[in-house]
Amino acid sequence: MSAEPFRALIPLSEDKTGLLTSLVEGLDPASLHWLSGYTAGLAAALSFAPARDTAAAPLVALEAAPRLTIVFGSQTGNAKRVAENLAREAESAGLTVRLLRADAYPLRELKAERLLYVVISTQGDGDPPDDARGFVEHLASKRAPRLDDLKFAVLGLGDTSYAKFCAIGVQIDARLAELGATRALARADADVDLDRVAKPWLQNALANAREQLKSSSPILATVTPLRPARPLITWTRDKPFAAEVLANQRISSRDSLKDIRHIELSLRDSGLGYEPGDALGVWPSNPPALVEAVIAAAKLDAQSIVTHEEQTLPLRDWLLEKRELTRLARPFAVAHALRANHDDLDATIASPVALPELLTTHQVVDLLHAYPAAWDAQSFVAALRPLTPRLYSIASSLKVSEDEAHLTVARVAYEAFGRGHVGAASQFLAAREVDGRVPVFVESNDRFRLPQDTSRDVIMIGPGTGVAPFRAFVQERTAVGAKGRNWLFFGNPHFRSDFLYQVEWQQALKRGELSKLDLAFSRDQSHKVYVQHNIRRSGRELFDWLQNGAHLYVCGDAVHMAKDVHAALRDVVMQHGGKSNEDAEAYLAQLAQERRYARDVY
Repeated sequence: MSAEPFRALIPLSEDKTGLLTSLVEGLDPASLHWLSGYTAGLAAALSFAPARDTAAAPLVALEAAPRLTIVFGSQTGNAKRVAENLAREAESAGLTVRLLRADAYPLRELKAERLLYVVISTQGDGDPPDDARGFVEHLASKRAPRLDDLKFAVLGLGDTSYAKFCAIGVQIDARLAELGATRALARADADVDLDRVAKPWLQNALANAREQLKSSSPILATVTPLRPARPLITWTRDKPFAAEVLANQRISSRDSLKDIRHIELSLRDSGLGYEPGDALGVWPSNPPALVEAVIAAAKLDAQSIVTHEEQTLPLRDWLLEKRELTRLARPFAVAHALRANHDDLDATIASPVALPELLTTHQVVDLLHAYPAAWDAQSFVAALRPLTPRLYSIASSLKVSEDEAHLTVARVAYEAFGRGHVGAASQFLAAREVDGRVPVFVESNDRFRLPQDTSRDVIMIGPGTGVAPFRAFVQERTAVGAKGRNWLFFGNPHFRSDFLYQVEWQQALKRGELSKLDLAFSRDQSHKVYVQHNIRRSGRELFDWLQNGAHLYVCGDAVHMAKDVHAALRDVVMQHGGKSNEDAEAYLAQLAQERRYARDVY
């Protein structure tokens, strides 16, 4: 970032301007907002302090200013979106607000907080989001301070399909209370249809913050922006852009067991932009054949008129556009069990082992067939979980594919219980023809960014469709003339049928845009070979890259791959860094803290 655009606007000497430029280089929006508020507070304190006390007054005034701090931990962007909404509402109400992502929160300041709201999601088997691991671990440790003067509230986000629903929110809420803090609000746990819980919680949280901070009289300051203001984005999650399909090409061979699509969408005239590492949100419709099958299994009339949440539609339209059918949720399974009155289903619902398996293996239509029950259209719609958008890592750089966003999509299709099954979004995308339209929005992912210093080396680990963002990374690095090296680890079952973007990677390797390419095709030999095996095999060189400042990225399956890759990285650090298991974990945690180890896993 150059200082030239704003040098003339600020009353600083050239050397101070240089220091300012270095300070803000690479900061994300949340950090810049915090910095602007911090400096405004210093300025206000200096303006109202007696001249003889100017050295000490800023700190005293800053500590005394009543303030709401909002910390969020987000894996897919939902917690971030909720936290940002709360911050906007609080600022509009005249409150002093500080909004920070969990990995940007200065942990040393925790003991000085007076009002803290935490909005945090839970991933997989009760894990914190990657950007909140340090925050969660600090709270759980013996280093966490007493917080007797703190009032707090926690909003947890999760998915009731998982056994450890909102476990991280529960953990943080309990730990803050254990440290002596007082609940300003009871903890709330939001399912995938998070607005049902999040909206009333936000209203209560805002009212509580007003009450807690009512004695404050914040000083408003005018701050000259360090960067040009971003244009207002018209298209959002709640108002998606209808992107035209430019290409829909299968890139796995016809004899592959996987149907992988490369899809190109036009963003022309949308005003939407993105950076490598961001995701594209896609609002799917359910397959019409599945909708008809569900209506038949439930013995309902497709044209029944249903009014729910201030919207009136025929049942068929509700199921096509508004309700989740391919993912079975715990609340619907419980509601169905109450109607089915079937001992086997009741036992499954009560079992912490059998219920997660049911939710994983069954879709709504399967449950309706296996355990028939009487439903009316109104209750059926109310019991089903709202349809939610799916996020896909963007596989292109705007510097190469202007006004376009490319996706790498694995079409989900399989047989079970004597019926064909598909994934809602992957089937929706695979069925889009050229010139068709797809409702989309951009989901920013600030924690999965290329290094600002283009001389840094980059290690990318992305088996299967996890390779998508790394196509964008290599395109971007090539376009800006990055001097650092690029090393890609890729894996899939077969070389001949599943080598995604094979020609592109081979050409990039030949041109020097890709320095190293490590391939693992698990089924092409008698023993299975995965990317983690190649990580260990190349461990010495990989560790040397890390020691010399390389940035490390992992994208793909969170359930198995990400854990196996992390274990392999830990082994590499232990073997080639001469560290214990505990010290190797600390080494990787430090890389993550430095934003040199980033994961986009799902």
